Amino acid sequence: MKAEPPLSLRSRRLGRSFDLLAAYPGHGGFHLERDGLGVSGSSGRGDIQLGLAHGDEAGIRGLAERAVAQLRALHRGRPSPVAIGTVGFDESAGAELSIPGIATHRAGSDGAWLLELVPEGREPVGVDPKPVIGGSPHDALSQVQIRERPTPEVYAAAVSRAVSEIRDGALRKVVLARTIEVEAGRELDPRRLLHHLRAVEPHAYSFAVPIGLDASLVGASPELLVSRHRLQVRSNPLAGSAPRSGDPEEDRENARALADSAKDREEHAIVVDAMTEVLRPSCDELSWDPEPVLHETANVWHLSTRFRGTLREPAPSVLELVAALHPTPAVCGAPRSEALELIRELESFDRGRYSGAVGWIDAAGDGEWVIALRCAELEGDRAMLYAGAGVVADSVPDREVDETDRKFRAFLDALRWG
Repeated sequence: MKAEPPLSLRSRRLGRSFDLLAAYPGHGGFHLERDGLGVSGSSGRGDIQLGLAHGDEAGIRGLAERAVAQLRALHRGRPSPVAIGTVGFDESAGAELSIPGIATHRAGSDGAWLLELVPEGREPVGVDPKPVIGGSPHDALSQVQIRERPTPEVYAAAVSRAVSEIRDGALRKVVLARTIEVEAGRELDPRRLLHHLRAVEPHAYSFAVPIGLDASLVGASPELLVSRHRLQVRSNPLAGSAPRSGDPEEDRENARALADSAKDREEHAIVVDAMTEVLRPSCDELSWDPEPVLHETANVWHLSTRFRGTLREPAPSVLELVAALHPTPAVCGAPRSEALELIRELESFDRGRYSGAVGWIDAAGDGEWVIALRCAELEGDRAMLYAGAGVVADSVPDREVDETDRKFRAFLDALRWG
C-alpha cells in the first residue's frame, strides 16, 4: 500500500472583516466564536483525529499532551495550527479532539487566518465562504411538537429528593437537568440557528460541534470555563439566576433580588470555592471579584465571578486546566463524586456533550474552552434541548422548574430561525 505523503500546514491571511460563521459548513463542521474571535473548522480527509477512548488511563491530560506534540510538529512560524473539540459531561462521554483539515482562526486584532493541512506536493484547496443569511422566522412550535422528559412534576420530585440529600449532609449542591424533544416538521439548519443566536446574544460563545456526520450540538453559552494566553489564565463561572423582564423597573428589581438572595449566593460561593482550590496551585498570582457581579443575558440574570491569574512555569496547557476543573460545581455539584452519583440516579437521560466543554488549543498550549450550555442537538427535523438548575439546601422545586422552563422557552423561540 502506498504511504500517504506527510502533511504540512499552509496559512493565509483572510483579513480583519472576515466572518468566521461564513466558513462554518453546517453539520460535520465546528464553530466557536465570541465577539468575532474563535475558530471555524471543516471536516475532511485532511483531519488528524486525536480522540480519547473510553477507559484511557492517560485521560484528558494525556490527550492534551498528544495534541500539543502533534501541533508543534506541524508548526512552522506564525500562526499556530489549532486542534478543536469537545469534552463530555463525565468520563463515560469521553472527548473528541481533531486538527481540522481546513480551519479559520481569529485570536487577535490582526484578522482571521486560513489554516490548511496539505499533503506535501499538493496545492491548498482554500475556503469557500458561504453567505451568512438569517432569513425570516418559521411559525412558532405547537405543543404537540414538544415532549418534555422528564415532565415538570417528575423533575420537581427529583429536586425535592436532592434537597433532602443535601439537608441530610450527603452533599452541598447538585445540578439537575431536563430535556425537551422537538419534532420541527422541517429540516433544522445549524448555520441559520447560529446566526440568530449570535445576533440575540452577541457577547455569548456561539458554538456548533458535530455529533456524527448529520447531527450537531448548537448553542450560545454564557460561561467561560477557562482560557490561557501565554501565562495569563481567565475563568468566569456563573451560578445563581433570575429572570429578565421587558419592564425596566421589574428587570432592575429582579437583578437586585438575585444579588441579595442568600440561596443564590450560597450556590455561587460553592462554585467559586472549587475554582479557587483548583486554580491557585497552578498560579503565581490569582485574583477574583471579591463579591459576585451581575451578568446579563437576553433572558436571564446570573451571578458571575471573574478569575484572572498568572500561571506558574512550567505552565499547564489550557486542556490540562480543563481536565482539572471540569465538571465544575456550576454544572455538576459538590462534592463532585457524590453529585455525579445522584445525577446518574435522578436524571433519566445521558447528557453526552451537554454541560461538557467546547474549545480549541494551539501549539503553545494556549486556547479557550467554554461550557456547552443553552444548546440543543439538531438532527434532521428533530431537536433535543437541554436545561438545568443548581439545587442547594434552600431550593424550592417549583422555582427550579420555572428556571428550566425559562431557558427552554428562549431556545424554543430561537429554533424558529433554525
